[in-house]
Amino acid sequence: MKFRYKARDARGLEVKGVVDAPDAKNAAGMAREKKLTVISVSKEPKGLNWPEWGRVNPSEVTNFTRQLATMINAGLPITDALNLLQLQSGPRMSGAVGQIMADVQSGVSLSEAMSKHPALFSKVYVALVRAGEAAGVVETILIRLADTLEKGRAFHGKVISAMIYPIIILVGMAAVIILMMVVVVPKLTEVYKQFDAQLPLATRIVVGMSDAFMNYWWLIMIGVVGGVGVIGRYMRRPAGRRWWDSLVYKFPVTGALARETMLTELTRTLALLVGSGVAIVEAINIVAEAVGSVVVEAEMKLIAKRVEKGFSLAVSFGESPSFPPIVGQMVAVGEETGKLDDVLAKLSAFFEGESEQKVKNLTTALEPIILIIMALGVGFLMYAIIMPIYGITNKI
Repeated sequence: MKFRYKARDARGLEVKGVVDAPDAKNAAGMAREKKLTVISVSKEPKGLNWPEWGRVNPSEVTNFTRQLATMINAGLPITDALNLLQLQSGPRMSGAVGQIMADVQSGVSLSEAMSKHPALFSKVYVALVRAGEAAGVVETILIRLADTLEKGRAFHGKVISAMIYPIIILVGMAAVIILMMVVVVPKLTEVYKQFDAQLPLATRIVVGMSDAFMNYWWLIMIGVVGGVGVIGRYMRRPAGRRWWDSLVYKFPVTGALARETMLTELTRTLALLVGSGVAIVEAINIVAEAVGSVVVEAEMKLIAKRVEKGFSLAVSFGESPSFPPIVGQMVAVGEETGKLDDVLAKLSAFFEGESEQKVKNLTTALEPIILIIMALGVGFLMYAIIMPIYGITNKI
């Protein structure tokens, strides 16, 4: 059972934290063991217990990293810095920071304390902090981490912003079609029936779709929800993930963008790990688990095994079908010059530029395509609706 405590340390600073204990008395005792003067102890509300409720915004993690680096660089002890950040953080982030602070006060390293919160701090994050602790440059590593997180957020923000307009247009078009099927077409159908009009094929298709929406909407909803559920369950299985991850890079327009985005994140993270002193094999394995693609993960782990056996990193990348030739060529330059992290960082900047260009091309191509689809859809609906009306006026 989790208990939240409020206490003061030897310097009189207010400290908050969360501990696991069978009851409030034991929770207070655990706080006193950390040489704290307990002010209050309360049971952690289950509905608000972070990691069980909600997710922390990535921007909070970035701000936390930047502020922690600044405080440590200014000479503030880690526990004091964490205490201040806990008071400044939102409710969800505050609970995690409190637990990290309690672990650090009990003698656990910062990286180990962070590793207990995998939803908040990734394996890459923890590995970098661990490397910083080993080299005595935690604040430098945290500054690099904050810079990398901000770059990643800015890059993903550009991609998402570029896709907002097409998505809004498609949603609006779907809403208009549903409105036509549910409101307009049924009223026109009554008019057609009154005049016993002979309906063309296009009108019969539209009327049939409208009848399906009106009479079997519940069945359509069940089918959609059931289909999404079945697909979701399949996608959570290893076979489903492998199928999707191998397919996503083959889509005609978006596949190239997805590949460039993956390469941007992969090379940026690998550059950060290598530049922070993490062993190359360990860095590759960490990136493999963080890349988010089962297919690429398998390739990265195979590369790690080949490097472990003595093969060069450049040759291992060059023989992998998941990476373009430029990766192997640039890595070879990095290995020869001894500046692998710099070369990987430049590769990341190159792929980021390519991704941004593909985003621009995608949005430029999508706008006329969407307009053409809208024009065809509206034209078909107008034809289906107006043609019977011409037939009725000719009879009159």
